[in-house]
Amino acid sequence: MSKSRKMRPLLPALLLLLLLCPCGAESRSPSRPSFVLVMADDLGIGDPGCYGNRTLRTPNIDRLARGGVKLTQHLAASPLCTPSRAAFMTGRYPVRSGMASRSRVGVFLFSASSGGLPTSEITFARLLKEQGYATALIGKWHLGLSCDRPADLCHHPLSHGFDAFYGLPVTNLRDCKPGAGSVFASGARLLVWAPLQAVGAALLTLGALRALGLVRVPPAAFLLLLLLAAAPLAALLAFLHFFRPLNCFLMRDRDVTQQPFSYDRLTQRLTAEAARFIRRNAERPFLLVLSYLHVHTAHFSSPDFAGRSQHGAYGDAAEEMDWSLGQILDVLEDTQLANNTLVYFSSDHGAHVEEVTAKGERHGGSNGIFKGGKSNNWEGGIRVPGILRWPGVIPAGQEVHEPTSNMDIFPTVAKLAGSPLPDDRIIDGRDLMPLLQGRSPRSEHEFLFHYCNFYLNAVRWHPRGSTSIWKAFYFTPKFTPQGANGCFSTHVCFCHSHFVTRHDPPLLFDLSRDPRESTPLTPETEPRFHDILRAMQEAADGHRATLTAAPDQLSVGNLLWKPWLQLCCSTPRLACRCDKEAQGPGATH
Repeated sequence: MSKSRKMRPLLPALLLLLLLCPCGAESRSPSRPSFVLVMADDLGIGDPGCYGNRTLRTPNIDRLARGGVKLTQHLAASPLCTPSRAAFMTGRYPVRSGMASRSRVGVFLFSASSGGLPTSEITFARLLKEQGYATALIGKWHLGLSCDRPADLCHHPLSHGFDAFYGLPVTNLRDCKPGAGSVFASGARLLVWAPLQAVGAALLTLGALRALGLVRVPPAAFLLLLLLAAAPLAALLAFLHFFRPLNCFLMRDRDVTQQPFSYDRLTQRLTAEAARFIRRNAERPFLLVLSYLHVHTAHFSSPDFAGRSQHGAYGDAAEEMDWSLGQILDVLEDTQLANNTLVYFSSDHGAHVEEVTAKGERHGGSNGIFKGGKSNNWEGGIRVPGILRWPGVIPAGQEVHEPTSNMDIFPTVAKLAGSPLPDDRIIDGRDLMPLLQGRSPRSEHEFLFHYCNFYLNAVRWHPRGSTSIWKAFYFTPKFTPQGANGCFSTHVCFCHSHFVTRHDPPLLFDLSRDPRESTPLTPETEPRFHDILRAMQEAADGHRATLTAAPDQLSVGNLLWKPWLQLCCSTPRLACRCDKEAQGPGATH
């Protein structure tokens, strides 16, 4: 019998082995990966070492970048926390869900506000839960709590597809940390100073008239005016005193566990909770959203990190966050889950460069070469770190220079989990996998629209077949002092009225040649100037035509503190003090 005839019976078995054996890591397409989506707060693109920082130590962010893809033009859908996070969760511009403010205040400041992410919105957590995933959000939420009564928790993470929640329902503010100052200081001064001036002027006038004998003023009138002067000051002091216990609390699922929350080893507690979630769900697909409080003010860090960085309290917080990320990456490796877990790391927007302490110390981070920062749509406000790692599926050590958005995570995660996208609404994000795996050289975003709260601020255009990336501003914030990188007098930049400068024609930049947005183009410096602006205006008009009216979740009525919605873990209600952490599952002391 010939040798070839002897081999024939073995051919079916060999073919079966070839079909079952993976033939190279890059061609693998594992089904139903787990997801760890990590969101920093106020971290600038110039802060991590892998984006060029040489003085801030971020070895674990850098480690993640070495093992995955680094996006160099990753963009937040908004330069403020609440709308950016709404876009991240839903894959939609926040104006579509009513999560874009028409007033000055663009984020939720009180836990007892009635606005929040509408229950009609679909988050990626809801989609993955329907596919059998375990889901958890640990850290900052900042997308609302209740609607009509405290117990309804209609905007709570557990009402949006998360099985578990441990963290802050609102955000980390200066007012939450004794001695760190108040974000309400400038506004409160205006509210108190005006009535004090009026009453003071009345007292001086009446006193002078009485001294001259021109009028007889009873002593009771002076007492009444003094009481009127004291009333706004007393109201301000009461507001500042009660803000911390009423608004700065920690929740586990639907229960308040620490009110006000303690900064003592807070990052370690959140990290430990995230690690426990991963270990508990090692045998099933899971979604973990780890939403850090760092590096939003008030800055804090444990004794292991305090005073160790070259950048003060900000650097200490950033390096502690990097340590926490390293712990999560280690847990994935220890549980042998790293190769089937997509890890995403980003920030909700650019660094808050105008943050300074009462002593004048800078508390903001670095946006690298880019102009602007948090709350404005210059590149420094919206260009953020973007790193994705999935060993063996996403090529390691790559850089992608195409425009991408934090809205892209929604369709990317949904498709990988096997979930169809909702067909009853527009999804603005695009699946990132073709770009990350090199199957497509171009971003699916030809146009991106940059909103300053409710208002369309700028348009970005990356034409097909061109290396240019055009950006046109319809208005820009008035920086104070002139030429600075932030809006010092108002803490954040506002989006309308006298706070902005309108441009007709729009300011036009080519970011591929001028990433610093330093020199606006003119018809003299760009021959296609009018054609480019015309194409961008047509795209903006087409985009606006897709918008439908949505209830304004950040209206004044929805933003105001409502006593009847206040969550409180003790009585009397104004006391609101408890510490159940020592008895809870996450106890560390």
